[in-house]
Amino acid sequence: MADSLLNMKAFLATARTGSFSEAGRQLGVAPSVITKRVGQLEWSLKTTLLRRSTRRLALTEIGERYLDVIRQIVRDYDEMAKGIMRSPNELEGQLRIKAPASPMVINLAQLLSSFQIRYPRVTLDAVLVDRTVNPVEEGFDIVLTMMPSSFDGVLEEPLHVFERVLCAAPSYLARRGQPRHARDLVNHDCIVFSPIGPSWTFEGRNGVTTVTVRPHLVTNNGALVIDSLCAGSGIAIASRTAVADRLKSGALVELLPELQVPDLWVKALVPATRSNLARVQTLLGSLRDAFRDAAAAAPALARET
Repeated sequence: MADSLLNMKAFLATARTGSFSEAGRQLGVAPSVITKRVGQLEWSLKTTLLRRSTRRLALTEIGERYLDVIRQIVRDYDEMAKGIMRSPNELEGQLRIKAPASPMVINLAQLLSSFQIRYPRVTLDAVLVDRTVNPVEEGFDIVLTMMPSSFDGVLEEPLHVFERVLCAAPSYLARRGQPRHARDLVNHDCIVFSPIGPSWTFEGRNGVTTVTVRPHLVTNNGALVIDSLCAGSGIAIASRTAVADRLKSGALVELLPELQVPDLWVKALVPATRSNLARVQTLLGSLRDAFRDAAAAAPALARET
């Protein structure tokens, strides 16, 4: 890794100065060393990064594409090395986070505020949006999501698993009746969380059943799903943690309890090149703790309601 890092730094200095000699002067080594290191980097990448001429060096088209990537790798490595030498309370740098715009079972604002109080040298940039995001392409350190995803160069960090429940308000059931079987859902008004879609899967003693429901309302906002449930608009699948107090109070009724709705994981998508940064790992730990505490508090909250 050390040789690769030196090779990348030699390339960056050469790209910046346009000269092996000037790059060598800045890095404190002979021009021949810079030439060798850049050549080793090109060999390892199986491509040509610099166009040589008698007057000046210039980036090739591929070199231009690699420049920002290599610069980020070197920056991340340097930050990670500093983090190893630094105590945990001395975290610094920027963290860019994407989370759903819908309210979550954790208090994200409180979590981020506590994080900044503990680590005042970390700058947080939080973006709330209800859509799938590729953290590499859009420059995020952490993307919170419950959606299936598969992005190159992105790691999935499981944070918490949510038990889900099929439910409706008593006012809806009084008006439309209660389904007795999963197949009855096709004749009901259903509230569909668009990232999950209208194909609902249930597991029971007789195996797996998938029903394509009729959407009465489609939304990508989890809060609107729950509000519409409570207003009697239809039947929906929701996180048991999110509706625990409403189930206990009778504001919502669990349907088809003999069937299990598959659990849903909330996870963090993290660019592989940034996953070892101390500030990223520290915030991931805080998120895991927050989800665990929220799940533990939900049954207690339901009992007190």
